[in-house]
Amino acid sequence: MTGTDHAVLVLRLAAPLQSWGGPSRYNWRETRPQPTKSGVLGLLAAAEGRDREASLTDLVGLQLGVRVDQPGTLLRDYHTYSDYRGVPMLSAKTNAKGQQTRTTPAKYTGVTRRFYLQDAVFVAALRGPDTLVRALEEAVRNPVYPLSLGRRSCPPTGPVSLGLHADGPLDKILEDVPWQAGSHRRQQAKSTTVSLEATVEDPDGDQLAVDVPDTYDLKTGTRFRRRGVRHLWLIVPTGLDQPATAETDTATAGHSDHDPFALLGW
Repeated sequence: MTGTDHAVLVLRLAAPLQSWGGPSRYNWRETRPQPTKSGVLGLLAAAEGRDREASLTDLVGLQLGVRVDQPGTLLRDYHTYSDYRGVPMLSAKTNAKGQQTRTTPAKYTGVTRRFYLQDAVFVAALRGPDTLVRALEEAVRNPVYPLSLGRRSCPPTGPVSLGLHADGPLDKILEDVPWQAGSHRRQQAKSTTVSLEATVEDPDGDQLAVDVPDTYDLKTGTRFRRRGVRHLWLIVPTGLDQPATAETDTATAGHSDHDPFALLGW
């Protein structure tokens, strides 16, 4: 249901690098192919200047929809780290006093493998109470803490907020937002429309996403709850004035605009 007491905030999530972590920890840090609810809510919490221990009850209630305007490509970062003092690194083991011990035999360099999305562009729509959504839009335009797309090392490029929209179904709003892909991807467009993948939060959805945080408190750690989602494809104008040629129309007659290779960034 929709109503005048609700509104929708639309965000453009674009950067050279993004990383929307899942359950991976320690030395193997994966990224999801789309922004997670935990990651997007973290961005909003930072914009408002919330402490990590602050309640997320109001933010968790927001309904999220994400459109993939430019999927980007996967980057694997071979990352090393060491103690700047030149001493052996701490191990995962603790002594009787609960203190971490040094590695045995001594280990001076560690390795982590971190994954990022390169040159990806997403449109996120968040539906919630009008007062809350308006406050979040103002915060995104004037953030208290620097904004990042999944990790602190991934600042966004360009304005993040695409403004407020009147309340309505998220899939319809995502369909109405102009295509946000970069200039290189736009030059590859050959039609007046493009088919874009989208994921919309829906209690009756046929799939589950495990990415709803209970807290960002580092002392207790974050536990994630499930939410129902559904996947769909949206037809969005590319901005091209000229339709496809007659030859192209004949060759593609009876076929949809769905391009599976677009998911790989090709």
